[in-house]
Amino acid sequence: MRKQKKRIILENITVEDYAAEGRSLARVDGKVVFIEGAVPGDVVNVQLTKNKSDWAEGHTIQIHQFSPDRVQPFCTHFGVCGGCQWQMLPYEQQLKYKQKQVTDNLTRIGRITLPEIMPIMGAGETRYYRNKMEYTFATRKYIPSDVFRQMKADGINPDELPGAAGFHARGFFDKVVEIETCHLQAEPTNHIRKFAADYTLENGLPFYDIKQHQGWLRNMFVRNTSTGELMVNVILGYEDKAHREKLLNGMLQTFPEITTLLYTLNTKKNDSLFDLDPQVYSGKGYIIEKLEDFQFKISPKSFFQTNTKQAEKLYQVTREFAALNGTQTVYDLYCGTGSIGIFVSKGAARVVGVEVVADAIEDAKENAKLNGLTHTRFFAGDVIDICDDVFFTTHGKPDVVITDPPRAGMHDKLVRKLLDIAAPTVVYVSCNPATQARDLALLDEKYQVTKIQPVDMFPHTLHIENVVQLKLRD
Repeated sequence: MRKQKKRIILENITVEDYAAEGRSLARVDGKVVFIEGAVPGDVVNVQLTKNKSDWAEGHTIQIHQFSPDRVQPFCTHFGVCGGCQWQMLPYEQQLKYKQKQVTDNLTRIGRITLPEIMPIMGAGETRYYRNKMEYTFATRKYIPSDVFRQMKADGINPDELPGAAGFHARGFFDKVVEIETCHLQAEPTNHIRKFAADYTLENGLPFYDIKQHQGWLRNMFVRNTSTGELMVNVILGYEDKAHREKLLNGMLQTFPEITTLLYTLNTKKNDSLFDLDPQVYSGKGYIIEKLEDFQFKISPKSFFQTNTKQAEKLYQVTREFAALNGTQTVYDLYCGTGSIGIFVSKGAARVVGVEVVADAIEDAKENAKLNGLTHTRFFAGDVIDICDDVFFTTHGKPDVVITDPPRAGMHDKLVRKLLDIAAPTVVYVSCNPATQARDLALLDEKYQVTKIQPVDMFPHTLHIENVVQLKLRD
């Protein structure tokens, strides 16, 4: 018989500060406690999930006193959905903590000489800022534990409830939070989701069961643009032509705003679309977005920054840090669909982009053509494989390297290659200041950090982008 661990609950703990990754911290008898579900100023009871000699982790189970900094969340799903962790904080406070996150990571992890970090660039719009939403339709609806217990007491079997249309519940791969209204993307996004869910239920068709790997309506992507175009991609677990056509025709009739409608059959056990072939049902199969004067073609599998207005700010900072004068060769590493390289292209003599996803490189080439660019080249492959001495000799030694890696940061082999190549300027765009700080410490061997600019791309969440300029030491 496995011995059950004793529950440890700390009572009436005053939350002192923000920690990282959306958590706060308190100090109890000299021990640092990292807390989920609280903000500085709250007085809470905390149930520990980890308990070490000098630190602990836990989650809030009761709030005795709310922080004076708290505000009323505007979304009725706050605290259950998990998508917007910080709606209970005024936006100014969110920015303060994000600025602190960047400062703490760069100083404590990087441990290098830094210039003054510039004030974070906040978003002008804190609602309806996302240009892409992914909805999930599932047979299992997430029900908070207190509601679940009450339903059982009332004789209601939660397992017999209809499925749910919305977002994956945090910590559950098979359960979905039923969403009435999400405030992250402008309408008609919620209406389109509800239309698809209602059609499916009214016609006795099943939502997808991720455990059993069966069901019809599985996912749906809704993408909009500042140019007024709207793309919807409906992902189905199996083909039912009659119902598929009725659903899609109904969407087109009800939502004339849809400029491109697609469907994708996904019979796999995972939700990835990269190895699938979306079918165009109506429209041209893609949408066009604009950043400044540049146009970008977004196909159903394209990656594009999900906050268009803040992406424009992010790229403007990147271009400023690149300090181009028309003579430089620019390397855009982890270039995706080429958006950064294209955005800075007017100031470069040559742009060379590298990205591991082949479809993204094809999009990058299309985008370069769309903007009439003839001095850009894009190559598919892993940056640590492609960026060897022969590649640099063939395409020119870089004067400026722009790198925008995934959350894991740069591979140490790439860091070593950058040190070997020794481009005069490196601009490091990061969605994870912790791994960025680690990489900056390695680059410190030859480079000095000269500028730092945080940019908030995702209001009400814990995520933060940070742009760093590095100059080769004399």
